[in-house]
Amino acid sequence: MTPLTQEQIKEIAEQLDCGFRCFWNKHDGELLFIPDTMKHPDMDTEAWSDEMEKLDDNFFDYKEIDQLESSDSFEIMADFVETLSDSNNLKNKLIDALNRGRPFRGFKFVIDNSGEYRQKWFDFKNMKMQKWVIDRFNEIINLEE
Repeated sequence: MTPLTQEQIKEIAEQLDCGFRCFWNKHDGELLFIPDTMKHPDMDTEAWSDEMEKLDDNFFDYKEIDQLESSDSFEIMADFVETLSDSNNLKNKLIDALNRGRPFRGFKFVIDNSGEYRQKWFDFKNMKMQKWVIDRFNEIINLEE
């Protein structure tokens, strides 16, 4: 089996974060990304027809690297909040957002208006997403052995 490179880990994390499904070819390491039609049934998938056909024709050669569940995404947001000092007003705003209805929307609104912390959030989330990819990939490898 072909291991993932750091560049592939980063690419998978980015694509998963954008809502794509990711498939890894266990023989040659090729990656395929296709839209998640279960979450976006009205999406036009014509641009990905080659990838979808390749996946259909060689389905057993590919393993899917799962997307995060909502609870996993929520946990990443909560983990980020814990990195902030108690004296930081942003921490209280984010805690409040996470404890209200529509926590994802509230968190996004607060973080988008947080100046320098917006980029810190993206960096933190990216790091956590890459760890997620590595963990899912290791599960796949362990199941294949």
